[in-house]
Amino acid sequence: MAKLSFSQNLGIDLGTANTLVYVRKQGIVLREPTVVAKNTDTGNIEAVGKDAKNMIGRTPGNIQVIRPMQAGVIADYETTSTMMKYFINQAMKKRSFLARKPSVMICVPTGITMVEERAVLDAAKQAGAKEAYSISESFAAAIGSGLPVWEPTGSMIVDIGGGTTEVAVISMGGVVTSESIRIAGDNMDETIIQFIRKHANLMIGERSAESIKLDIGTASKPETNEEIDIRGRDLLTGLPKTITISSEDIAESLSDTINEIVNAVKDTLEKTPPELAADIMERGIVLSGGGALLKNIDKVLSDATQIPVMITEDPLDSVAIGTGRSLDYIDHFRSQPNVSVRYN
Repeated sequence: MAKLSFSQNLGIDLGTANTLVYVRKQGIVLREPTVVAKNTDTGNIEAVGKDAKNMIGRTPGNIQVIRPMQAGVIADYETTSTMMKYFINQAMKKRSFLARKPSVMICVPTGITMVEERAVLDAAKQAGAKEAYSISESFAAAIGSGLPVWEPTGSMIVDIGGGTTEVAVISMGGVVTSESIRIAGDNMDETIIQFIRKHANLMIGERSAESIKLDIGTASKPETNEEIDIRGRDLLTGLPKTITISSEDIAESLSDTINEIVNAVKDTLEKTPPELAADIMERGIVLSGGGALLKNIDKVLSDATQIPVMITEDPLDSVAIGTGRSLDYIDHFRSQPNVSVRYN
C-alpha cells in the first residue's frame, strides 16, 4: 500500500476533553486539555491547555474558561482555530523545518455531519495546516490499538472518549457497522455532579467530579466499598461543606450512562454480519479511550455481551497513535467516502 512521502506531518486527536498531537517518527509530542481561557472584554485568548484548565472555577467575571469542542464537534469555531494553531506551533517547535506548513490528519466522531467535518478541517487550515484530512475516531483507535484493520477479519473497537463513545466493527480497511453516541466521560462527570447535588444538597465543580470518577469511580457495584471526602458548597446554607461519598454511590450515579454504552455495543453487534460476528466472538472486543479506565467497565460489557473484553495497552493514546500512523497510508483514506481532504 502506498505511503505518504511528506517529511512533516501531524496526527491530531482533537478530543472534547484533551488534545494529543502525534509527530511521525517521534510519537506523541503534545498532550493538553482542550480548554481555552478567553477575555470577554477584549476577546483575547488568555491561556490554552493546562494553564486554562487550572483556571476553571477561579476566574474573575471577564475571564471565561470554555471548552470549544462539545461532544467531539466544534462549538466555537474561532476559538478552536486559535487553540489548534497554538497546539500545532507547540508541536512543531522541536522541528528543524518550522517554516514549512505541516500536513495534518484529524480524527472525527463516526457520527459527524459533513458540515461539522468541514468545520474541523477548515479550522486546521486556518491554524496553518498545508493540507488537512479526517479519519473516523473508531478507525484511528483500532489502528492505534494494533488491531488487524487491513485483514479480512472482524475487529470490534469501543472507544469511550470525553464527548462521544464510538463503537465500530472494522474489516479490510473499512468500518462495516458503527454506533456513535454523545455519551462518554464528560457525561459521567455531569451525572456525578447531579447525583451529589440531589442526594447531598452539595454543589461541586467539574474538576471535583472528574477526580471522584478517577479515584473511586466504578461501572458496577464494587466488591469493596471505598469512601472519600469531597468539598463543595452547601445548597441550603451557601457555605463550604465536606461530605463523604462511596464508590457504591458513584456506581449508582453512573448506571444510566453505562447502560447507554452497553446498548450501543449491543446495537452494533446486532447489525454485524454473521461471519464478522463470529470473528469478534473469538477475538473479543477491545476497549480504548479514557473511559476504558473506569473500574469494571470491561467486566460489565463482557457480562452483557458474553464476549471477552480487553483494554488496549495505551487507552488514552490509542486514537492519537492511530491518527498519526494513518498518514502512512493516505492513499487508502483518500479513496474512502467518509474521509475528506482540504487543501490550503
